Amino acid sequence: MVKNFHVRLMSIVLDVDVDPATTAWDSSKAYLFVPLIVGTSDIDWYLIENIAYNISWNNPLQRARPDVYLGTDERALGGDRREYAFAKLRASMTSHNKICHPTYGKRGAVADFDIVKETGLIPFEEIMDDIPDGMLLMADGFHKVSELAGVMITAAHSGKRFYVDSIREDLNAESSFPRKDGYLGPVEYNSYADYYKQKYGRDLRCKKQPLIRGRGVSHCKNLLSPRFECTEASTNEEGQDKTYYVMLPPELCLVHPLPGPLVRGAQCLPSIMRRVESMLLAIQLKHDIGYSIPASKVLEALTAASCQETFCYERAELLGDAYLKWVVSRWLFLKFPQKHEGQLTRMRQQNVSNMVLYEKALQKGLQAYIQADRFAPCRWTAPGVPPVFDEDVKDDDFISDKRSLRLQNNNCNEEVLESSSDLNCHLVHIQSDKCNKEAKDDSSEYEVLDDTDGDSSSTEEGEIEGDLSSYRVLSSKTLADVVEALIGVYYVESGPKAATHLMDWIGIPSRYDMEDGTRARAGCTVPETVLRSIDFEKIEMALGYSFRERSLLVEAITHASRPASGVPCYQRLEFVGDAVLDHLITRYLFFTYTDLPPGRLTDLRAAAVNNENFARVAVKHGLHLHLRHGSSALETQIRDFVKDIKSELDKPGVNSFGLGDFKAPKVLGDIVESIAGAIFLDNGLCADEVWKVRV
Repeated sequence: MVKNFHVRLMSIVLDVDVDPATTAWDSSKAYLFVPLIVGTSDIDWYLIENIAYNISWNNPLQRARPDVYLGTDERALGGDRREYAFAKLRASMTSHNKICHPTYGKRGAVADFDIVKETGLIPFEEIMDDIPDGMLLMADGFHKVSELAGVMITAAHSGKRFYVDSIREDLNAESSFPRKDGYLGPVEYNSYADYYKQKYGRDLRCKKQPLIRGRGVSHCKNLLSPRFECTEASTNEEGQDKTYYVMLPPELCLVHPLPGPLVRGAQCLPSIMRRVESMLLAIQLKHDIGYSIPASKVLEALTAASCQETFCYERAELLGDAYLKWVVSRWLFLKFPQKHEGQLTRMRQQNVSNMVLYEKALQKGLQAYIQADRFAPCRWTAPGVPPVFDEDVKDDDFISDKRSLRLQNNNCNEEVLESSSDLNCHLVHIQSDKCNKEAKDDSSEYEVLDDTDGDSSSTEEGEIEGDLSSYRVLSSKTLADVVEALIGVYYVESGPKAATHLMDWIGIPSRYDMEDGTRARAGCTVPETVLRSIDFEKIEMALGYSFRERSLLVEAITHASRPASGVPCYQRLEFVGDAVLDHLITRYLFFTYTDLPPGRLTDLRAAAVNNENFARVAVKHGLHLHLRHGSSALETQIRDFVKDIKSELDKPGVNSFGLGDFKAPKVLGDIVESIAGAIFLDNGLCADEVWKVRV
């Protein structure tokens, strides 16, 4: 009985015509929606029984998708906007009951009322001359006027559903039909009776009955993205009600077995359950990671902007990207002291590239947790109500490779169908009903997807048989972005320790030996003649920082063109300094501009972290004067750039947002980054001390 009630309710909410008796069901993998008695926590068994076994369900018009039976355009009913063929009429109906209207699929197409009635789809009631006081004669019998407020009714002539707003005692079928606002042409309909006669071919018999003022039953809405819902205000500036109402003759209306308030409340259930399910996934992932932060933040890191919700991972991804780059750069710098800057850059790319992060995300099964599509309630599958998809949808545009990658992880079984390399994306089939806790390590093995899975199989043409809507497309960049976003949210919520824990869980190297750090802080051995040739006091005064190990400063200002003097060039320090500055500036922007959208934050980061800005900083503090190099061409470039800057700044009304066409020598930006790297090492690998230095 409870299953019957649940299926009846959700079939109307989701507009999917299913029969509880034939609906597939597994009680171990489903949950039920049941009503409670108002003000208590007791189940309303009376309501459940009254709805589950109501004889009104025998009338196909009272079930979902009445447009299929009447031949009306389903889009006009506010449904889920999917095309359905007439073959999807209920199998229990005999062939002579199937109304194949020739204009189905065209807006405004309607069925002849008499034909509908003759087929037995609408109960026939003998018209009575005397209608009892306080009663209305409707298509399914007499009903008390006092009990109709808020009731959901079905218009038998159109298949549309309405909530009863009120009974207009001042109007009946013989009342004048209202004109459209601003219309000055000839009268189209003399009365409501004339309207229904001309448009629907129905002669009203109870013309003295008051009309029902109805408000249309809207389709199930996505309540998770209010920013993108286009809703009209219910009142205008003058306070007038702008809600659209329809005047309906009672004799053309059937009372629906589901109470109106119950349906209105149930329309919120898909959005509520979507959020509950996504939060449960976030909690499960948080448990797997093994470091406690708010589950809502984990969900934020798993939610793409394409979901169009009030949050997404893009801000956290920006911060996580910078932190990841810095931590891996630090690890490489300390782990491989003999590698030069070019080698370190290649090695860093091999650890933080999108493809590497994508593969690590697959190994951890993150694709099962990601929310990448905007929630569509009409596509949501309620437990016990099988989804109905368009059978004509093909996936030629997505699939051109028959290979499949079967991923077995500790969350659920999934089938990842590889697409063409041009698209660089995957179709991920989520089989939530096969969840298990058996961790397996064959995720790197490719195997052909067999035909025994039931939901899909590969055809000779490379197509996937079954419902394409049961698949979702996740690009490799999306999975990589989620990894960076998770790093970002763990850093924000619990600091570097939490972010490092997340990186360890993903499999990104980040931890280093203390001996490596001590060796790096010691710097190189600098000849005494070189030390005497450098004005350390002037450089340190310009920086506002005094070096403990001055050999690091010597290395930071030594260019590769400098003749051999026993001092290495600044390239290794520049490598780590670049990552430190990127992380520090991104962190500052992230926490300072908390309300800035991700796109603007990215623009600010790009404007701040670039060679042009760093070059101006070098000139501002006179760092270029202390650069140790041996190139006359480089000296000319630096001199010309400094001259151009000074002449530009001396002009009145100088543009503070740029220096026009002046191209800064790369070495000037590099020296700022290398000095930042030297300060980072001199302070015991403390990035926060770099931020305190005046630049």
